[in-house]
Amino acid sequence: MPRIFYPLEGQPQAVRITGEKAHYLVTVLRCRAGDNLVMFGGRGLSYKGVIKSASKKEVLVEISEAFKENTESPLNIVLLQGLLKGEKMDLVIQKTTELGVKEIIPAITERSQLRETEKVSRWKKIAEEAARQCGRPEVPVIRDPIPLGDVFSVDSPYTSHLKTYKRLIFWEEGGSDLGQIKKRLEGARELMIAIGPEGGFAKGEVAEAQSKGFFVTHLGNRILRAETAAIAGAAIVQFLFGDLGQALHST
Repeated sequence: MPRIFYPLEGQPQAVRITGEKAHYLVTVLRCRAGDNLVMFGGRGLSYKGVIKSASKKEVLVEISEAFKENTESPLNIVLLQGLLKGEKMDLVIQKTTELGVKEIIPAITERSQLRETEKVSRWKKIAEEAARQCGRPEVPVIRDPIPLGDVFSVDSPYTSHLKTYKRLIFWEEGGSDLGQIKKRLEGARELMIAIGPEGGFAKGEVAEAQSKGFFVTHLGNRILRAETAAIAGAAIVQFLFGDLGQALHST
């Protein structure tokens, strides 16, 4: 069944979808009158409906049911990602959205080859499309890029909502095995993972992170590309503490 990100309030009986979303439904998803449609909006509820009429300018949907989708992980993962060049950041946002990450914070680090960007709106669209494709009812929050030091600061307005989160920083030059750290994170439901840019984190950045409560760990003996490390790191913590690999149906 086609899905589209379209936040709704309350219990609407009918919805008129216009503009870019209508064009997307008709030209990309090939929706026609009589087709069923799911609309999700990140507020806990999704809506099923039937398309009554469809054109590139307007799609009229009659709502038939509001329901909850059980595809969100019980683990709240925030990805602190060193800002990457080109399509690498696109890939990280797409794949970590599929893996259930709830928030992505691009960070400007000592070794970041990119210091500023105008791609945040593009990244938000990538996250929206990835959420649609994988069946998530929520779209990750994509923050504006910030200096890494602002993340470490206890008074930072950017990360004040993350004070209760357990924190991991992945570093290719050392750190404890994740298996050793696992017991100290047992039962965690809020977790921030930090991945460096091309070239990784500088030694001083890792030391500062550790002083701010980050556990320093690694992804094994092989040096991974930054985008690979982000995907692998998200998958590992989702497997260890979240829902990746869980049975699809309870017995």
